[in-house]
Amino acid sequence: MSSDSKQRPVYVISVAAELVDMHPQTLRLYERKGLIRPVRSSGKTRLYSERDIDHLREIRRLTQELGVNLAGVEEVMRLQHELDDLQGEFEAEIERIEDELRQQAQPRALPAQGERIDPKDRPVYVISIAAELVDMHPQTLRLYERKELIRPGRSSGKTRLYSERDIDHLREIRRLTQELGVNLAGVEEIMRLRHELDATRSNLEGNVLRIQQDITERMTNWRTLPAPHEEDQYAEQELQPEDD
Repeated sequence: MSSDSKQRPVYVISVAAELVDMHPQTLRLYERKGLIRPVRSSGKTRLYSERDIDHLREIRRLTQELGVNLAGVEEVMRLQHELDDLQGEFEAEIERIEDELRQQAQPRALPAQGERIDPKDRPVYVISIAAELVDMHPQTLRLYERKELIRPGRSSGKTRLYSERDIDHLREIRRLTQELGVNLAGVEEIMRLRHELDATRSNLEGNVLRIQQDITERMTNWRTLPAPHEEDQYAEQELQPEDD
């Protein structure tokens, strides 16, 4: 199913509730919490898309199968909505670029070749320093790595090295567990989505860059083609007999 069709609002609340085996009042609660975002018809009727149905099923899985509390579910769905929005922004950007190509417009300036790694992703902190920065025991950091909540780099000597982004993720884990009371299963879901969001953003930006570079090459080739009358002149010259 295409992205557009999954976002098309088609189900009234009674049908949506039946599809996910929930009471309509539960769907209204989740909407007030910002967990789902049904649209409204011109008559103010709630209409749910296939993506909303997917999100409702995910909420049920988190609460019933993993025992994640509502605060944890809110974090998961906030990240899921960020992913959805990012995908929408990417698709809009691709459409804009395609429009530019059709109109033979000038492409935007491109980043310099060989752009350096984001400083937030540079692995710099050994585990003892990272643990001190986030007020955790080093063994806790090792546990979180085994759970794939964080993904530190390794030096050539296999020493764990943590980036600023890893530090941010560790502080987020502490907030989720200590302030919001989210269980470890919920934290795993949230951090999985955070990693997915980071990777998706990076991949989409890379795809946009490659498309822009392709446009630049096409526009450059188009500008360097000889004018039609020049090609005719070249052809006439080749056809003229040579002097004896």
